Amino acid sequence: MKRLITPGTIPTKDLHQYMIGAVSPRPIAFVSTVDENGNDNLAPYSFFNAFSSNPPIVVFSSNRRVSNNTTKDTLHNIYINKELVVNMVNYNIVRQMSIASAEYPSQVDEFTKSGLTKASASQVKASLVAESPVNMECRVKEIIALGDQGGAGHLIICDVLCIHIDENVLDGDRIDPHKIDLMGRMGRTYYVRASGDAISSIYQPVTDLPVGFDALPDYISHNHFLTGNEIAQIAGLNKLPERDLWQPLPSSMLELDETSFCEVVKQWLKENKVEDAYAGMVQYYELKKPQ
Repeated sequence: MKRLITPGTIPTKDLHQYMIGAVSPRPIAFVSTVDENGNDNLAPYSFFNAFSSNPPIVVFSSNRRVSNNTTKDTLHNIYINKELVVNMVNYNIVRQMSIASAEYPSQVDEFTKSGLTKASASQVKASLVAESPVNMECRVKEIIALGDQGGAGHLIICDVLCIHIDENVLDGDRIDPHKIDLMGRMGRTYYVRASGDAISSIYQPVTDLPVGFDALPDYISHNHFLTGNEIAQIAGLNKLPERDLWQPLPSSMLELDETSFCEVVKQWLKENKVEDAYAGMVQYYELKKPQ
């Protein structure tokens, strides 16, 4: 059973928590700006992502406060200067980012409060967070107000002018996810660390199309002992292995009950022996399935 949530029928603060708990984890834009008096501001936003690489575009949303429908210093500053820096948040600075997220008065410098270091940008007035592994200097392309009530967002669409990347997080000409060690925002007070065992590699076909679930025998595509993810490993093959290339299934495997045999298949899939898993299952079920 699923709970049905209809916007407008529950308080905004509760709807907000359902949304950010479901749409997660989200990357964090640690945004630095400058006001008309030269005061620096630093604040994190997790309604954020990259939306284009040519031209390079990142977008984040600065929402109206639910409690009193006011807007934040970041929005005020970018209306004035039309520029900012998006600093990425990794594990090493996540607690400092949390300090900067507090709602200090406008004249308070969050760099100072959080103990983070300012570095000069090359094309904008706002400062880089020196400790951040990646900094994107941006010019604001457009601001789209999504509403006028508490909780309404302002989509801030940004042209990326240049990117500063710490050499230590690179692996050749790519960013290594383990080295950059980014943090993601979830619902309530939860965060996730995107490195180590939390990272997995999943092959994404472009030209070699997967055979799909519909190409598999029913005893595989609807197997009750394997998860949808495990079956999808087999369905993700771009070609099913030909029978004359199969290794014969040992008689000891045929003596296993279905539960035990599928545990072996699960292990094969963990070891990425996907063709062996397919061939083994076909042999097992062809010999063991009820007539």
